Amino acid sequence: MLIVPGLGDSGPGHWQTLWENEHPEYRRVTQRDWNDPDLNEWAASIDRAIRNSAAPSVLVAHSFGCLAVARRAAICRDGILGALLVAPADTDRFRFAKGLLPEASLGFPSILVASETDPWLSLSRALALARCWESHFVNLGAAGHINVASGFGTWQDGQVLFQELLGIVERCLPAFTI
Repeated sequence: MLIVPGLGDSGPGHWQTLWENEHPEYRRVTQRDWNDPDLNEWAASIDRAIRNSAAPSVLVAHSFGCLAVARRAAICRDGILGALLVAPADTDRFRFAKGLLPEASLGFPSILVASETDPWLSLSRALALARCWESHFVNLGAAGHINVASGFGTWQDGQVLFQELLGIVERCLPAFTI
């Protein structure tokens, strides 16, 4: 499993970091600069992490990390078994992101988790992304940006969603040639 943080690298109390601490087998994608995002550079970092992995990966992305996963999928889907996309950021906030994301299925199973009160992406835009990418859509209600500031710690319900994604991936494996 590859953890793909968003801006700022999901600090010490973020659910992604807590999951990584609980599961030493999980690996974190690293970026050259966590505060000055470049979509192609971040997608290339995901690509390197996948290619350096001994096996195909399931990705768990947050915020801008979701956009980087989608960008990587637009370039190359190899090595990705599935993705949990949590609180994607809006491409309108990043002038360089427009036109770089897929406008069709990501090509692997995915769950897109959104919130009605996320300041980084409206619920209607999140639903549009989920439809476009053929992601299963989960609305958490009034959950902010699904991060520490929104009161999320280890986020047990997120781990349940991750297990659901793994089940979907398992059922789809014969359809993939990796």
